[in-house]
Amino acid sequence: MLIYLMNLALFLIGLYAVIAERNLIKKVIGFGIIEYAVNLFFILVGYKIGGEAPIFQEGALIQIFVDPLPQALVLTSIVIGLGTTALMVGLCIRVYQRFGTFDINEIRSLKG
Repeated sequence: MLIYLMNLALFLIGLYAVIAERNLIKKVIGFGIIEYAVNLFFILVGYKIGGEAPIFQEGALIQIFVDPLPQALVLTSIVIGLGTTALMVGLCIRVYQRFGTFDINEIRSLKG
């Protein structure tokens, strides 16, 4: 149960960074933290204590299996997260080239 609370704390830290920070780079880092928290949650849901990999062999008697579906979802999520992070960093670079700052309040006050 403690690991789920720590996972929730990690998610809330990322959410705070996305909502409260004014710097665009810190917002991108916050999105990354949220992504890691969600991936960790998926892995925790699929884990079972004492579970074995779901590989069937002749003569093997395994009672508890670990669910492989969350692991496959996390692999897909990592690839999608890499693409979205690259897009966000690319947009941050373009914003910095255009306005010369990463601060959202300064960007809003500039006309152009």
